[in-house]
Amino acid sequence: MESYNNLIEGINGLKEQGYVEDFNLKENCLECREGAYKVFHDEFEIDKWFRIEGDDSSAENASILYAISSEKYGLKGTMVNAYGVYSDSIADQMLSKLKFA
Repeated sequence: MESYNNLIEGINGLKEQGYVEDFNLKENCLECREGAYKVFHDEFEIDKWFRIEGDDSSAENASILYAISSEKYGLKGTMVNAYGVYSDSIADQMLSKLKFA
């Protein structure tokens, strides 16, 4: 099973697999390339996700690393979010798509 010890290792490992875009979470979409692409909930898939623990393994120091692809736009990239993504102000469709761990 694929796993990573820290975020840098995870991001670099996924880049080697072609996940080169840097997605940013917005209220109702993911953005990349400084807003050139806005990818909505029905235009991307979560291919993999990894919970990355902080040094002390506490929840507040954990992050989730997502490997994301969009067939519509031919994009593959990553997004990092704090483990508490559910408290962010995002649309319900985005929230349901990102609820994994």
